[in-house]
Amino acid sequence: MLIATKGSRAGSAERITIRWFPPRLTVNPRSVEQKPQSHGDVLTAISDGMVALLKEFYGRGPTRTKSYFEDDLVVCVLRGGFSRVEQTLLDGGRGPAVIQQRMEFQEVMRDRFTGVIEDATGRQVIGFMSGNQQHPDMMCEVFILGPSDLVDDHEMQDASGGSGLTA
Repeated sequence: MLIATKGSRAGSAERITIRWFPPRLTVNPRSVEQKPQSHGDVLTAISDGMVALLKEFYGRGPTRTKSYFEDDLVVCVLRGGFSRVEQTLLDGGRGPAVIQQRMEFQEVMRDRFTGVIEDATGRQVIGFMSGNQQHPDMMCEVFILGPSDLVDDHEMQDASGGSGLTA
């Protein structure tokens, strides 16, 4: 905002003062976080976000991760990160129980996982699939982004409706 004021002193010439005041901004904390700009930034945001979530909820995060993003597909492969309890079960021959528990966990975490991907890519996740294996230990998270030529418009669920596709 520019403000001009005009004034004069007795016995002196007229004086104009111009002052500029920048507009006041209301800052929303979410708007301060910039979306990643390059493909590498998107991949880093995906990998870092997934590791952070797993670390927060498992108490320990993966030791290695690699993410892929092409067209309407995001894949995140994570290595390591079995908890002590899981490792004890694995060592005791209870691998299927660990895998089942992880699958249950990933389903409960669906909204958080898809939130990481949506924030990083700026696109809606319309499909989420997850897989685990014990040897070598790997976890794979697969996300399909909308719009996609794989899914017809009439199959898409309203974005506010929840997770993924309609039956």
